[in-house]
Amino acid sequence: QVHLVESGGGLVQAGGSLRLSCAASGRTFSMGWFRQAPGKEREFVAVVRNTGSNTLYADSVKGRFTISRDNAKNTVSLRMNSLKPEDTAVYYCAAGSQTSGLGYSVSDYYAWGQGTQVTVSS
Repeated sequence: QVHLVESGGGLVQAGGSLRLSCAASGRTFSMGWFRQAPGKEREFVAVVRNTGSNTLYADSVKGRFTISRDNAKNTVSLRMNSLKPEDTAVYYCAAGSQTSGLGYSVSDYYAWGQGTQVTVSS
């Protein structure tokens, strides 16, 4: 079982940037980021495959967010630029199985971090 710990959330003004990090223990394959705003379902943000060369983004963040991973350190990061108030949510790191690929459904992932709050003020 993989254990995931996120960090890097906080409060930022619209147009600002934040970088989230997720440290994993255990072997990982595809790694994803999801977010959940109050009263809404958890939604896909981005995923990176184990090689780091294949990524997929939600349309709402494409061009603003960048996912990357450092396999030597077993970490995955999410660089968020040009943040908008609608990006406000709890952000979760997630670990997929060897067959998850570029999965964008919650069911594609079997391990989750505790979440980190991102708040974007207008």
